[in-house]
Amino acid sequence: MSFLRWLGGIIVFIWLIGLFFRFLGGFIHMLIVIAVIVFLYDFFLGKRR
Repeated sequence: MSFLRWLGGIIVFIWLIGLFFRFLGGFIHMLIVIAVIVFLYDFFLGKRR
């Protein structure tokens, strides 16, 4: 699941850039919500393995 963590980090970085430049704001906010959900899923279920 390390790939998903890298992907989540990239999405967060793009989201922060989007906050400053108002670049595709709605789409990037939707991606950050998805990234948080994936991160939480990996965080809680990754410990059980």
